[in-house]
Amino acid sequence: MSAARKPPRPFVTANFALTWDARVSTRNRTPADFSSKTDKHRLLEIRATGDAILVGAGTVKADNMAMGLPDEALRAERIARNQSEYPLRVIITNSGKLDPDLKVFQGGAAPILIFSTQRMPKPARELLAGKATLYLDETPTVDLSAMMTRLRRDHGVRRLVCEGGPVLFKSLLVADLVDELHVTFCPRIFGGEQAATLTGIAAEFLPESTRLTLRKMEVIDGECFLQYRILR
Repeated sequence: MSAARKPPRPFVTANFALTWDARVSTRNRTPADFSSKTDKHRLLEIRATGDAILVGAGTVKADNMAMGLPDEALRAERIARNQSEYPLRVIITNSGKLDPDLKVFQGGAAPILIFSTQRMPKPARELLAGKATLYLDETPTVDLSAMMTRLRRDHGVRRLVCEGGPVLFKSLLVADLVDELHVTFCPRIFGGEQAATLTGIAAEFLPESTRLTLRKMEVIDGECFLQYRILR
């Protein structure tokens, strides 16, 4: 008997800027502002390809993200591709501890989806319910595979852009839910044991190594832009 076919899910691409010692932030989790204007615009270009953007709550807070698309030309290109003008904004938080006063909740044209658990405090549910659609799992942590299925089935998301943070990215890797990776290596070195790497603080190995194949490489003003596909 053949194995059961998995439900359709979005194509998942992730995008990170790294220092040359592979740090995505400082030990204090300050906003990742060490890349160039070229990299920041490339982030918007990659963001514009997605039907939705996925970000962990810690990254939304640390960077005080709006998760918008301020470039009018990129929005016009989306409309020409029959996409919505703005990608959906998707936030994931196991604890449900989200500040309703964060920039992302203060406006913007794109709907917000929050995937969390029953651990979300009741006051937060009441405050966020008017700002976003809430999906609360019964499990201690968000079921990432079920989340992907729901995004594809209920919201028509065919391409999902993950912008961090590293803990979320690691969880997606472990669940085999990443298809593509964009990395910008910036000419900076942070050092420090507590500065997060691409998969968080250097500690446990992944259950198995993730193999990638290089699809594109470009060097601009000292930064190296790489695009990989995940090998299965």
